[in-house]
Amino acid sequence: MSGEERRWSFLALACLAVVLSLTTWFSATAVIPELKARWQLGAAAAAWLTNGVQAGFVFGALASSILGLPDRWRLNRMMAGAAALAGAANLVLLIEPGAVVAILARFVTGIALAGVYPPAIKLMATWFRKERGLALGLLIAALTLGSALPHLVRAIGAGIDWRVVVSASSLCAFVSAAIFAHALHEGPFPFARSVVDPRQVGAIIRDRPVMLANLGYFGHMWELYAMWGWFLAYAGAAFAAGNPIFSGNVSLLTFAVIAVGALGAAGGGLMADRVGRCNTTALSMALSGACALLIGVFFDGPSWLFVAVALVWGVSVVADSAQFSAAVTELAEPHLVGSALAFQMGIGFAITIVAIWMVPLFGGAIGGWRWAFLLLVPGPAIGAAAMLALRADRSALKLAGGRR
Repeated sequence: MSGEERRWSFLALACLAVVLSLTTWFSATAVIPELKARWQLGAAAAAWLTNGVQAGFVFGALASSILGLPDRWRLNRMMAGAAALAGAANLVLLIEPGAVVAILARFVTGIALAGVYPPAIKLMATWFRKERGLALGLLIAALTLGSALPHLVRAIGAGIDWRVVVSASSLCAFVSAAIFAHALHEGPFPFARSVVDPRQVGAIIRDRPVMLANLGYFGHMWELYAMWGWFLAYAGAAFAAGNPIFSGNVSLLTFAVIAVGALGAAGGGLMADRVGRCNTTALSMALSGACALLIGVFFDGPSWLFVAVALVWGVSVVADSAQFSAAVTELAEPHLVGSALAFQMGIGFAITIVAIWMVPLFGGAIGGWRWAFLLLVPGPAIGAAAMLALRADRSALKLAGGRR
C-alpha cells in the first residue's frame, strides 16, 4: 500500500472508531424518553442525562488541557483507554441505578469521550500536512451522521428496546477501543512532546492567532448544538402552527437537516484547503447566521421554503466546524497542539450547554418558537468577525499552505 493510500485508510479507520465510541453520547437522544417513563424522571433529571455527558466532556477536555495529556501520552493508547471507559460507564444504565447514579455515569462517559475526540483531531493531523482541512472535514462529517442517526431511529419507529440501544452503543465503544489500540498510530508528521506545565494554558490564551481561531469556534458552537438540539421541537411547533412540513414527520426532517451537514463538513474541508480557512469559515457563518434569521420568516410557510432554508442551514452550520481545529493544529506551538485542541473544545462545549439552555427560555420570553433561533445569530456574527481578523494577521499565512 502506498503512503497516499495508507493515510486515507487510516482516516477511514479513525472516522469509524470515533463514531463508534461516540455512539455512547448519541444513544442518549434515542433512549431518554423510555428512561424518563420507566424511571419516572422529572424534566430536569431527564435533561441531565444528556447534559451530564456534555458537562463531563467539558470537565475532561479542560482537565486534559491543563495536564497536557494529549501532548504527553501516546494518542492511540489514550484513545483506546478512554473509549473502553466510555463503554463501561454507559453499561451502568443497564442496572437501572436511579437518577443520581445514572447522571454520574453519564458524566463519566463525557469525561471519557474527551479522551477520544480532541486527540483524534491531533492524530489525524499527524497523517495530513496537506489536505488537512478535507481530512478533518471528513471526520466531522462522520460525526454529523452519527449525531443524526437517533432521529432516523425515531422517525422510522423501530421500537427497539432501550437496553438493546445501550448495550449496542457500549459494544461499539469497545470495538473502537480495539481499533485505537491495534490499528491506529501517529503518522509521519508527529508533533513535539510536552511535559506537565500548568502555565501552558496561559500560553495558549496569550497566543492571539490561536485565540482568534478559538473565538471563531466559540461563535460557531453557540449556534451548532443549540440548532441541532432544538430543531425537532422547532419544526414540531411550525407543524402545529399549520405548516404542513414533511406531512408532520418532523423527526425525519430533523434527520435530514442534521445528516446533510455531512456534505457541508466534507465540502467545507475541500474548500478550505483551496481558498483558505478564514475565507471558508467566515462565509459559512455568514450563511448559517442568515438561515437562523430566515427560518422564522417561513415558520408558517410556504413549507418548501421552510425546508429549503432548514437544509441550507444544516449544510452551512457545520461546514466550518473542522476548520477551527485544523487552524489550531497549524497555528499553535507544536508541543501544545493537543492541549490547545482540548482547550478549544472544552470551552466550546461549555458554551453549547448555555446556548441549549437559553433557546427555549428566550422563545418563551418572546411569545413562542417562531423567532427563538434569533438568539443564535450573534454566535456566527462574532465568529465570522474573529476569522476575518485572523485573516488580516500575518500568522494566517501558516494556514492551509498560505491560503488564508
